[in-house]
Amino acid sequence: MNIISLASRNVRRNWQRSLVTTLAMAFASTIIIFYGALMEGMVRGSEHNAVAMSSGDIQIHAKDYRDDPDLYKRIIEPDLLTHKIRDAGFRAAARIYGFGLMATDSSSSGVQLRGLDLQHEQEVSEIDQHLMSGTWLRNDDSHGVVIGKKLARQLGVALGDELTFIGQTADGYMANDIFKVRGILKAVSTAIDSAGVFMPEESLRELLTLPEGAHEIVVIRDDPTVDLKVATQEVAALAPAYEVLNWQQLMPVIARFLETANVQTLIMMIFTYIAVASVVLNAMLMSVFERIHEFGVMKAIGVRPWQLVRLIYAETILQTCIASLFSLGAGWLIASHYQKHGMDMSALAGDISFAGIAMDPIWYAYITPEVLITPILFLFILAALAVIYPAIKVALIRPLDAIHYQ
Repeated sequence: MNIISLASRNVRRNWQRSLVTTLAMAFASTIIIFYGALMEGMVRGSEHNAVAMSSGDIQIHAKDYRDDPDLYKRIIEPDLLTHKIRDAGFRAAARIYGFGLMATDSSSSGVQLRGLDLQHEQEVSEIDQHLMSGTWLRNDDSHGVVIGKKLARQLGVALGDELTFIGQTADGYMANDIFKVRGILKAVSTAIDSAGVFMPEESLRELLTLPEGAHEIVVIRDDPTVDLKVATQEVAALAPAYEVLNWQQLMPVIARFLETANVQTLIMMIFTYIAVASVVLNAMLMSVFERIHEFGVMKAIGVRPWQLVRLIYAETILQTCIASLFSLGAGWLIASHYQKHGMDMSALAGDISFAGIAMDPIWYAYITPEVLITPILFLFILAALAVIYPAIKVALIRPLDAIHYQ
């Protein structure tokens, strides 16, 4: 008995039901592929924003600095340490921080000053590419600053406006100076948006009369495929006297959320495919009951039960193969479009943030082999499970009862 030929004939014989069943499977798989690509894009985009905009892969601080960010808790000889880290195959840049009050004629706000090593900062972050307006910092512009968008709104300043800083120097005297706004950032994080003021490292060091040292060293893996925990251990071995934490330890809420993203996709897949499985089960049961006489005659002339089971499964697999090909093509086309152009969510939510990290309002999909293959594998598994009962019913049917079935 030619199973494939018979299965193909039976699928074509009642083409309306076969079409509905196949389209249901194809539609569900297409939705899951698109949803999986969106979730993968969100995971990668969130991790990129968390790492590339500020934190880096790994951060080094003096002991207890994060709990109490004191001017005097510094990393000694940061240049020597960053050279050692670069020699070990990483990228690294030192930063210094200060706190005080930034004022205009009409308002004021507490700020966090961030002094950047402009020569190496672009190696560890992409904050310079995240300008909403204006230009990035320059070493020859000692009084130019870049500020967060919410801080600019709160102070009522625009590009070229002056800001007056009042604070305390490292030796206990008053620090004050006038700066000009050279750039305003897009949404980055809660801390940067509402209080971040960026300036060249030497400008901030001079303002605060801060001696040698740095408050933070940011480290980025040259090879992103290197395991983050292994990289953290390597950096910690180079800086045993300091606190070394990776971004997952610094932002555990985001890390945990990203870890569970695949689980959310799996749950979505299971619930969607349960509905599809019920459609497949119903269609195959109807097909079986319509052909009771036919199966009875086939058994009477010597067709074995396991051959009928193979026939039922062949019909299901044939429809599943057609659905898979359609869903792979449609899912890939839709996901590719949103991978290139993104989905603009700004009209719905404006500046979107999670756990203090700004999310890109343009939501991009991201296609991986797993995004395409996993839904198809699940579809075959669910279809195979759904036809167990119809296949068993055909296998157990008695020829005499089938021939006289009304």
